[in-house]
Amino acid sequence: MLAKIEQLLQEVENITASNADELEALRIKYLSKKGAINALMADFRNVPAEQKKEVGMKLNELKNRAQERIAELKDAFDSKDTGAAELDLTRTAYPIELGTRHPLNIVRNEIIDIFGRMGFTIADGPEVEDDWHVFSSMNFAEDHPARDMQDTFFIESHPDIILRTHTSSVQSRVMEVSQPPIRVICPGRVYRNEAISYRAHCFFHQVEGLYIDKNVSFTDLKQVLLQFAQEMFGPETKIRLRPSYFPFTEPSAEMDISCDICGGKGCAFCKYTGWVEILGCGMVDPAVLEANGIDSKVYTGYAFGMGVERITNLKYKVKDLRMFSENDTRFLKEFESAN
Repeated sequence: MLAKIEQLLQEVENITASNADELEALRIKYLSKKGAINALMADFRNVPAEQKKEVGMKLNELKNRAQERIAELKDAFDSKDTGAAELDLTRTAYPIELGTRHPLNIVRNEIIDIFGRMGFTIADGPEVEDDWHVFSSMNFAEDHPARDMQDTFFIESHPDIILRTHTSSVQSRVMEVSQPPIRVICPGRVYRNEAISYRAHCFFHQVEGLYIDKNVSFTDLKQVLLQFAQEMFGPETKIRLRPSYFPFTEPSAEMDISCDICGGKGCAFCKYTGWVEILGCGMVDPAVLEANGIDSKVYTGYAFGMGVERITNLKYKVKDLRMFSENDTRFLKEFESAN
């Protein structure tokens, strides 16, 4: 038995194969159920008791070496195949089709870049928030409709923990730990309990901005927003501010831009008004400053917020909001040139 094992060990050490078929034949010869090594193992029961330990060790050595040798030859074939593929001069320069940036990312990055050049830095915060940072610190009354289950996702086991409905919660966190001057933008995903349709979704994206310092005025806000609109939509873009209401700003306004399709003359896209709404803004309410540890007698500030989907719709005329989250590669390919 020992002589047969030694003979097979020598054979295994010297086996070679020039192709995959030869290698498979060698595997069958030595390692299959009917192979030479299994035949020796079947005959192991006839080995005298005093030799079983030595013969058993030799058998295991033979089997392990055969497996290692077959694996070495297989790895050699794989390496040769890879090398040949790398040197295949008939392959195209770009065999894998390149992807594209998502349209929301394209527009969000453009918004961040515009405000970054005006001195705004990026602030970030958690999407799962507490009631204080989302509502109370932003001057929302206890009975405000936004707190209702129809608008807000609450964590069932912790009613004070919610999915943020706006990125104003990030502004609150910044004001808690910073003293003016504060100049930040807060991009991020937000959630609202709304029915999904072509014009609404249960999640979407916002970019909100906050500037707090001494002697900040509404005129400063208007100039920043005009600069943003003209860089985003073109130098001929006009803006108008209409009185509105938000709990965290006073006075508050909605901002419209002149329709870039009809040039302000009126068309179906702007509902024949010549104007398209894009964001909300206003002067930070003194109650919000005080709630977040900033002296409203010394400092003033402004805030604004816009939906990234809204801006993307205006730039690229995407009519169905659901397209942004369906991962349809045909839709995404339309934005290759926008990268």
